[in-house]
Order: sequence, then C-alpha cells, then structure tokens
Amino acid sequence: MTADTGFLGMIQGLTPEECRMLVNALPYEAVWAAETDWNSWAHDGQRAPAIDWQTWVMIAGRGFGKTRAGAEWVTMNARANPDLQIALVAATLEEARRVMVEGVSGLLAVGGWQIEEWSPSLRRLRYRNGAQATLFSGASPQGLRGPEHDIAWCDELAKWDKPGETWDMLQLGLRKGDRPRALITTTPAPGPVLRRIMTTKGSVITGGPTQHNPHLPDAYIAAITDMYGGTRLGRQEVGGELLTDTPGALWSIELIEACRAVEPTTPLARIFIGVDPPASSQGTCGIVACALGRDGIAYVLADHSVSGVTPEGWARAVANAARTHGADRIIAENNHGGNMVKSVLAAADAGVALHMVRAVKSKSARAEPIATRFAAGKIRLIANSPELEAQLCGLISGGGYEGPGRSPDRADAMVWALAELISEAARADGPRVRRV
Repeated sequence: MTADTGFLGMIQGLTPEECRMLVNALPYEAVWAAETDWNSWAHDGQRAPAIDWQTWVMIAGRGFGKTRAGAEWVTMNARANPDLQIALVAATLEEARRVMVEGVSGLLAVGGWQIEEWSPSLRRLRYRNGAQATLFSGASPQGLRGPEHDIAWCDELAKWDKPGETWDMLQLGLRKGDRPRALITTTPAPGPVLRRIMTTKGSVITGGPTQHNPHLPDAYIAAITDMYGGTRLGRQEVGGELLTDTPGALWSIELIEACRAVEPTTPLARIFIGVDPPASSQGTCGIVACALGRDGIAYVLADHSVSGVTPEGWARAVANAARTHGADRIIAENNHGGNMVKSVLAAADAGVALHMVRAVKSKSARAEPIATRFAAGKIRLIANSPELEAQLCGLISGGGYEGPGRSPDRADAMVWALAELISEAARADGPRVRRV
C-alpha cells in the first residue's frame, strides 16, 4: 500500500502513543477530514488510475475492498459535479440496494451526510447538490433504454443474468457530460462479456488478490489460504484471477456461458435432487436440484450444497431443497456408508421418494454423457453457483479431476440427478418403430 501522502503519510513512523497524542491535539474538523481522506486510507488497487480512461475494471478477490472503492468513487464524483446523473447497476435491484447503497461499505455509509433523500421504492438516491443516482438490474437491460448518465458504477458484473445486453444498453445511454465513465467492481468469473470489456479501447484494469487489503484480519487471510490455496476456486475467488479453460476439460467456460438460462421455457415434468454425501464431517455434501421440462430439455435449477456439517445437518439441507423445489425424488449415492445415508435421509422426512444409486465408474466417466448433452443444447444452467461451475471445468475427459477441492461433489450431485431424469424419460418413451 502506498501511504506517503495525506494524513496517513503524516503519521507513518509515529508510535501508537504519539499517534494518540496527535489525534487528541487536533480539532474535530481536522480529525473528521483525516478519517474521510480516502486517498490516504485506500490501498493501491482501490485508487482510480491516473491515466485517462473510459472504463475502469476493478477485478479482485473477495474482501479486496471493491465495494468501498466504488462507493468512494461515486461519492467523490457526486460531490464535485452538481446535477450528475449516476447509474448503479448490480445483478438484481435487491443487491444494488443491499450492497451498493445500504451496505456497510455502501453509499450511505461512505457519504451519507451529502445525501438529501434515499427512496428505495423509486430506486433513487438524491444528493444535496442535485446529483442523483438510480438503481438498475443486470437482469433487466430494457430498464437502461432511454435514461442518460454521466457515470456508472457496475457491481459484480460477472453475476449479471444478461451481462451483454445490459452493458450495451448502459453504454448507449452513457453520453451525458464531458467525460462519461463507468467503473466495474467484480470478482472474476468465466464469461465472454467481461473479457470483451477488458480488451476494449479505453479500458484500464486494477485489482489483485484478497491479501492486498491490509485492513483484513490476519486470521481470515490464514484461514482462506489454508482452505482454498492452490485450488482453481481459490485462484478465482481469492486470487482474483480470470481463469481460462483447463486442457481436456469436459466443460469449458464458453460451453457454460452458452447453456445459461434465466428460467425454464416450458412447465417442468419432473424434479430430482441429486446428492453426493461427504466421506467425512469436514467435507461438502453436494446437493443440486435438476428438472426435466415437458419439451425434453433438462435444467440445473439450484445448488444447495453444504460443507462442514453433520450427517443430520446435510440431510436436513437435502429435505429443505426437496421442499423448496417440490421435488419428486431424491437421488443419493450410497458408496460411502450406504445404510447411514439412507437412514439419515429418511429421518429428515423430505416427503419424497428416495432412490439410492451406486457408482461403478469414475466421476468424470459418469459426467461425460451429461457434458455431451450440454454441448447439444439439451441441458440449460439456471443455477448461479461459481463453485459448481469451477468443478465442472475441472472434470477431465478420461477420468481425471483438476478442479477445486479433493472431489467434484457438487458436479457429481448434478450428474446423478440429470442422469436419472434422462434415464427415466428414455424408459417412459419406450421402444419406437420407425416406418419407412
């Protein structure tokens, strides 16, 4: 962190006692000014680039301080430019409100004294000098058709349901004022839209790993390093890396993006919950809800996986998932403690039929026909789960696994549910006679 300017630079080298004496000797106004001197407290990756830019992409690990940097940048611009029109875009309107405006590092916390009115129902935040910020959703690009903006803050673009369409609509309306600009604060995730933006003329990129935030507790850094260090998920979510495909993987980033869907296009005929029980209480129980539409298209609905819980705990999570989706059947692998798995699921009383399956092939071998159906457009991905997607991208053709963790538990749960749905549909169709 660069700390040789401003208040922080002034107190560098002082002992704690000298710092206390200095602060106590300052008038309240000076202390307040020092506390709000963002350029002093920000670390290098949070500061706006000194060069000219049109789009600033801050792509970094969890806890890097992206939200705080975004709120400070918007606040600075709003204070300096009366009547500024600001677009605040998140994955959903709820996330825009909860994180960008009302969050612990949001606009109200950072510059609330400058805000005259916050109207959640109108999706509008108005500053005392006339500047105004409006909330938008990354799932509703048409909401950005028409309004003009001076600047935009886009949070977690990698999570938006319709990133390409929403970004394009935003850009077409980002035409007000002398220097229209957009800041993107996001944890990296596979997707062509973010890559396209990063390579567009006028884009600059900052960011880094979680560890670059000097204000995080050492215990937290040590814990996530121990848990995710060296894994693909850790490189993405903690290291802030925008990863490319693993050679030989059954799923590619491009394939996953091509199979995304917001919701099923037809009514659902059957819903199964796939379960891959953990080998120990420290592991992850893969719990994934999948469905088959009446048009024959299968859907991955949601990832309900849980980690580090007792058998009774993950059994309750399975039962809750079944009730949430109105499931017809639970498909559970019984390779690890078959009788125990059956008994704890029965005790959880999910209220649906339980079907136990036994693995005779490797996880990657079982996944291959499912990946083929993804490639054929016969399976759509509705679930928003970076962990599941990272595991899919780690399954290697021929039997290997190079994804996060020791086992692709979430991916295996998905494969079990989809395989049973597809198998049941094939049995229902029965043999057919083709007339020539």
